Amino acid sequence: MRKIIGEWFGVRRALSPAAAALLGILLSVLPNNAQTTHVALLLQLQGIVGPASSDYITRGLRTAAERNASLVIVQMDTPGGLDTSMRDIIQGILGSPVPVAIYVSPSGARAASAGTYILYASHIAAMAPGTNLGAATPIQIGDLPFPKDDQEKNDKDQAPKDGHGDASPMSAPANPMEAKAVNDAAAYIRSLAELRGRNVDWAEQAVRQAASLSASAALKENVIDIVASSVDDLLLQANGRTVSAGGNQIKLDTGALKLERLEPDWRTELLMVITNPNVALMLLTIGIYGLIFEFLTPGSFFPGTIGAICLLIGLYALAILPVNLAGLGLIILGLALMAAEAFTPSGVLAVGGAIAFIAGATILIDTDIPTFQTSWPIAGGIALASLALSLIIVRLALSSHKRPVVTGSEAMTRAEGEVLDWRGLKGHVLASGERWTATSETPLKKGQHVRVAGIEGIILKVEPDQTDGS
Repeated sequence: MRKIIGEWFGVRRALSPAAAALLGILLSVLPNNAQTTHVALLLQLQGIVGPASSDYITRGLRTAAERNASLVIVQMDTPGGLDTSMRDIIQGILGSPVPVAIYVSPSGARAASAGTYILYASHIAAMAPGTNLGAATPIQIGDLPFPKDDQEKNDKDQAPKDGHGDASPMSAPANPMEAKAVNDAAAYIRSLAELRGRNVDWAEQAVRQAASLSASAALKENVIDIVASSVDDLLLQANGRTVSAGGNQIKLDTGALKLERLEPDWRTELLMVITNPNVALMLLTIGIYGLIFEFLTPGSFFPGTIGAICLLIGLYALAILPVNLAGLGLIILGLALMAAEAFTPSGVLAVGGAIAFIAGATILIDTDIPTFQTSWPIAGGIALASLALSLIIVRLALSSHKRPVVTGSEAMTRAEGEVLDWRGLKGHVLASGERWTATSETPLKKGQHVRVAGIEGIILKVEPDQTDGS
């Protein structure tokens, strides 16, 4: 567009300076979408697929679209992960106007479980020699072992269906919920296979029978497009291929692409930390206790400020994790009961709160992936620390209850004093370092020691001190 406008104005040199200035402004604001940076962005997807990796990949895809990159390469090595995070990544790939190549590498890496779905969704599916993919059964995401009896039975009854794949068969779903999950996952991966023109039957086999394939077998079975020894080899083999991205047919020109690595930023690193359920649980506990201490000692600000920050961060982390609301409710109830010991010391509330807290922490995260499970030692440690704090409060409350009163009107009862002056049944005494008006049922004399028998308003009732020998 710039070139056309420039040529058109170039043949009209008789235009006024104002028109030339207008041309300069127009050229400066015209979009430059027609130009490409001819760069390939390299992303890393290592480890469990979770909220942090999902955020990193989807933002990387948006960055590639904004920069008009020619290709996005995701170097992947994953045992699986959360279904929600996997689907977020796949939606980002399917909606990306920039072609995405998923490359399982280095040698020894795998695209198991959720990684298989992501690989099927990519525009270019590539693997390095010595890698594998498969085992995409929903209840096995995260490498959970099969029940021993079922596994042994399946190992005997079933064998690999061909020489390329290793069937890791699983038993039939034990209940309707498992059957529903397996059927949904099978339909999902079939749709991805049909969209990309890859092996549909093996995709379903990977879900229903937990089948796996090596890189060379996956290429032969039309599960992947390329077996590449390196990223450069991948770019070389992808050159000239035509893919459909963003509703357009794009012919890849990867011969002279500039490779640029996109590292995780502070946001991704923070998400990796706070989306650990144990960290989120500790933040939630600190937040609630911080607010409680602020209510107990209003005006200190520090506990309330720290507590509010930790509580909000903890709730944000739990909001992006598959949280069981019943577990979260039990945790909050347990913390509230243990905190209630500060107001109504009894010991029962503290013990009940600890039980509720541990039960809630056990079922807090609604997934079978070990990485996203709360740790028993950490949950128990938090519960014991809270219980100990509550019991300390109970002990302090009971010990203070047994101590004599040292302030107020009750503290004056049985206090000793000395008569300053007396006339009839009324006079003034010195008690607790202060001059009081006092009355007595018996006459007293100046200097006599007395003991306070009671108080009415600001007038003391006194009686002679029987222990005084004077």
